[in-house]
Amino acid sequence: MSRDSQDIILAPVVSEKSYAENEQGKFRFKVRIDASKVEVKRAIEELFKVKVVKVNMQKVLGKFKRLGRTSGMTSDWKKAIVTLESGEHIDFFEKV
Repeated sequence: MSRDSQDIILAPVVSEKSYAENEQGKFRFKVRIDASKVEVKRAIEELFKVKVVKVNMQKVLGKFKRLGRTSGMTSDWKKAIVTLESGEHIDFFEKV
């Protein structure tokens, strides 16, 4: 089953740690919960026209949240840490 690249990559993960790793050629993305490493690699290469060396995946479990009397859980999600070939860079993450 082949899915569109834009359906696999949902959003970049914006944090201090992700920006610190950008200089090492590592970029973090929020991806579909059922996405595989091969699909993520193909999607990143297609969307950003870069060469991906390695993809690490991490499942992030939802947290318990409470607002007044109402309580619930946030959704589980999956994070992909993509390592690019030396010299490659995604301009999407450039600081303003």
